[in-house]
Amino acid sequence: MTDPSRHRWHIKPQASLLDLNFKDIWEYRDLMLLLVRRDFVSFYKQTILGPLWFFIQPLLQTLMFTFVFARLAGISTDGLPPVLFYLAGVTAWNYFADCLTKTSTVFRDNAHIFGKVYFPRLIMPLSIVISNLVRFGVQMLLFLVAMLFFYFFKGVHFAPNVYILLFPVLVLLMAAMGLGAGMIISALTTKYRDLAFLITFGIQLLMYATTVIYPLSRVKQDYRPFIEANPMTAIIECFRYGFLGKGTFSWMSVGYSALATGVMLIAGTLIFNKVEKDFVDTV
Repeated sequence: MTDPSRHRWHIKPQASLLDLNFKDIWEYRDLMLLLVRRDFVSFYKQTILGPLWFFIQPLLQTLMFTFVFARLAGISTDGLPPVLFYLAGVTAWNYFADCLTKTSTVFRDNAHIFGKVYFPRLIMPLSIVISNLVRFGVQMLLFLVAMLFFYFFKGVHFAPNVYILLFPVLVLLMAAMGLGAGMIISALTTKYRDLAFLITFGIQLLMYATTVIYPLSRVKQDYRPFIEANPMTAIIECFRYGFLGKGTFSWMSVGYSALATGVMLIAGTLIFNKVEKDFVDTV
């Protein structure tokens, strides 16, 4: 009798919902890197400024927020220069929003690949999160340069503190939250394509329910529970507090964000695993 262990591939019955095949994902890590490179190259192919858009987009957003919300509306920035305040919020928010938006349409955007060749489908949303991490890293560099500029040339004194060490944790939470929420939504966009337009609009509205353009300390008590219920609020506040010394930080808020992120990631992974088995019939 032939020893099954000698064969690389095995034909098995349909897997259960909890069979996530993480081992297969590791074996296809080279494919994941290729997909990351594809996303990076294709997005800026045939553009005039190319990767400079990494810097231009957050810079334009920051300048617009500074003019509208700080200069015209007079919204407080907790004593920080408006450019630094908004750039911190924009940098963190854009990474989460990009992960969620692009992951939410992963089935629709890659149906031509999924229908032709086998590979662990979870690799596709993971590659999106990693490719967005490159963009986030470039925008973080812009934020750090802005910090140095204001410190040495404008005489602005801010107080980075030990909570800056939570930065890797915050990045992991943003990636996991965007990935989990995006995979949940992707199950719907396979059947209802126009939902993708609603997601793009909804993400923009959700930003105003997060402390990107105003500090949590200035939110009225009547509305504060709703703003704090957004898991991204604690992450952005912790981000500002660690780097700039301004913000409303509490371990309970960060713990709540971590718990909400874990729930979304687990739910999103299970839903994605279920939908990917028969999504070709609906896309």
